[in-house]
Order: sequence, then C-alpha cells, then structure tokens
Amino acid sequence: MKLWEKGIATDQKIEQFTVGNDRELDTVLAKYDILGSIAHAKMLAKVNLISTEEANDLCSALQDILQITEKEGFIIENQFEDIHSKIEYMLIEKLGDTGKKIHTARSRNDQVLVDMHLYLKDEIITIKSLVVTLFDLLITLAEKNQNVLLPGYTHLQVAMPSSFGLWFSAYAESLIDDFTMLNAALQIVDQNPLGSAAGYGSSFPIDRTFTTEKLGFSTLKYNVVAAQMSRGKSEKMMAFAMSSVAGTLSKLAMDVCLYLSQNFNFIELPGHLTTGSSIMPHKKNPDIFELIRGKSNKIQSLPYELTLLTNNLPSGYHRDYQLLKESLFPAIESLKSCLEMTHYAIKDIVVKETIFEDPKYNYSFTVDTINEMVVGGIPFRDAYKIVAEQIENGTFQVPQKTNHTHEGSINNLCLEKIRQKMYQSYF
Repeated sequence: MKLWEKGIATDQKIEQFTVGNDRELDTVLAKYDILGSIAHAKMLAKVNLISTEEANDLCSALQDILQITEKEGFIIENQFEDIHSKIEYMLIEKLGDTGKKIHTARSRNDQVLVDMHLYLKDEIITIKSLVVTLFDLLITLAEKNQNVLLPGYTHLQVAMPSSFGLWFSAYAESLIDDFTMLNAALQIVDQNPLGSAAGYGSSFPIDRTFTTEKLGFSTLKYNVVAAQMSRGKSEKMMAFAMSSVAGTLSKLAMDVCLYLSQNFNFIELPGHLTTGSSIMPHKKNPDIFELIRGKSNKIQSLPYELTLLTNNLPSGYHRDYQLLKESLFPAIESLKSCLEMTHYAIKDIVVKETIFEDPKYNYSFTVDTINEMVVGGIPFRDAYKIVAEQIENGTFQVPQKTNHTHEGSINNLCLEKIRQKMYQSYF
C-alpha cells in the first residue's frame, strides 16, 4: 500500500532504490506516528471535519495499534512503503471508511516531521538524563580524590601539578557545555510542525494550536514553509549537540587509555573491564575506552555528513531527507551506549596515590616555586632565572604541597558551584 498510488504499478527497481531501508528505520517512529495521529483525529472532530464518534473510534483503534507496534518483532512488510502507510492500512482494516479519514488535512510530509520532532524530543531528554548521571559520578569521584596529585602535561611533556579532583571535575564541568547544546537542540525540536501538510498549509479549517497542546509541544512552528524547512535542520542541530557530548567522551576515553599505559601508570582498571591478547599473556587492554573513543569520534563526523546532505537544497520537501535517518538513528543509540559504558567503567577506576614519588615529576613544581619567590618580592623574570639555574645545577628543592587558592584550582575545586551550574541548566 502506497498513500500516493493512482493504479499505476511502480517499477520494482525504482521502488527498491527509493524505499531503501526506510521500513526498518521507520519502526523507530511507529509510536510517534500513532501519537501524532491521535492528536490529529481529535482535532478533526473539534473542527467538525469528522464526528466525535469517528474520532473516538480512530483513537481507540490507534491505541490498539500502538500496543502492537511496541511488541518485539513488529515489522513493516514489503507491500507497505513506510510506517504511515502501514498504520493507515491497519486503521482501515479495523474501521473501514472511518480509517480512510485519518489522512484528511494531512500529508506524509508533516506526519514525518511530527514523528521526528517527537522522537528527537524523547531522545534528547534521555541523553540529558545519561549526561547528568555521568556528571554526578564524576563530581563524586572528584570529591573522593581531590587531594590525590596527578601530573599535568602540555605538549605531552611534564608541566605543572594537577589532581584527580581537578581531572574528574574538568570533565564534569565540560559536560555542562554539552548540556547547553542539548538544551538548544531541544528548544529547536520542541515546535509543532503538524498542519503544514505538504509544506504550504491546508484549505481545511484546522486548529494547529489544539494539536500543539495535545502533543505536548512548547510552541507551534507557525509558518508552514518554515515548518517544512525544519526537516534536516532539526536533525543537524541534534547531531551538533550529540557531537559536543561525544567530543567530551572521546577526550576522556583518550586520557584513560593514556593514563592506563605502563609509561604513565596513573590509574588501574579492574580485570573484568579489560581484555587480553591471543599471544601476550601479560596484556590488559582498555578496549572499552578505545571503542568509546572510536564511536565518539564517529559521532563527531555526523553533523558534517548531514550538512552535506542538506546544504544545497531549496525550500520544500526533497527525498534526500529520507537519508538523514540512516545515519542519525544508529548514532543516537551509539551515543547512549557510550554514555552508559563510560559511567559503568569510570566508577571502578583505581587512582594511584604515589605518582609523585617518581623524581621525573619534581619539576612539575617549578612554577609554584617561582610564584612563591614573586610573592616574597622577587621580580618574576629574576625568579624564573634563579629556578632555571637550580634545575641546571641540581639544587632545586621540591615543595611538599600545593597551595592554589583561586576558584577552580587544585586546592579550591568549587565542586558545589559546578553542581549548581549543571542543575541550573537541567531545571
């Protein structure tokens, strides 16, 4: 069944090429297509395009179909082009002519727009929840390890003292920036496009404010052409937000891989979180973090892929948009998996508390020593030269502790302020 069929058979090669794997991907949207149809049926009754009885029958049948689509193994058979034609066919099977009325004042264009907006809303909310869960863990680990020193590096050379408290909370605060991107994407998709029809509105006296309220959108995408132009833009904004989260995860995973290596030896992973080698019995490989890094880097390419798909298209609908789902849907699942696995593995990391017993980290404290001399009245350039000479002649004395007092430094992590910042973004 094709909603646009006019009794002329479609060439099988053309059909296979144009439909592609849309049927499999559309099963993800089944729930949202039904929710959009329920709101639409109620609206049709409100403006007297169908009777209240017909609307009730449609809504009841759609609820029954929703239960079917949520069962494992639900498929869209080859005789159907997409989820829209499948659901409409099921409605007609149940209700006869009443089922045929569901498409009144609607196009597949605004159907899929509603489906995507509702789907992306749900997925953003889920991703935000996973980000906050990881954030809470990182802050907890920062509190627990705030006094354990960790060498800081620039150019992969020993630089200045850092701490595990600083390291864990750095990634926690970085997630807040990612959260801001997710909030922006949510604001973009939280607009109702239903009623834009094929992209130019409808001559039916529909009530778009009614469906906006029924579907739980914050506002209406008023201009019908702008509503149609949100196809591609919404997916791209979602991809940029996901890329931001993935960038943080990738950098964290790379740090873990680096710090786990014998050359650094700053942290340990329990054996159950590592893998071995087929020929080297001593190996404990951080495959989980290498895959988080790889998957996250792949997600970071998504915005540019979607941009290339959509950046030269004029206004109006184009079949190119169908291809957005092929990349976006798997990427969403991949990002959720990466967030879950990062949390799962990070919580069991064991930090080394004796790193600075290695003399190669002694010079991490040169800047602290210079700063202490400056506070004592020696000009910075003179203090720099004095310490440089001490390093050359082997007389440099390593300070016993750090004394960094400003906000966000080793000894003043401002964890509560970082918490407040996150929860202001969340709520």
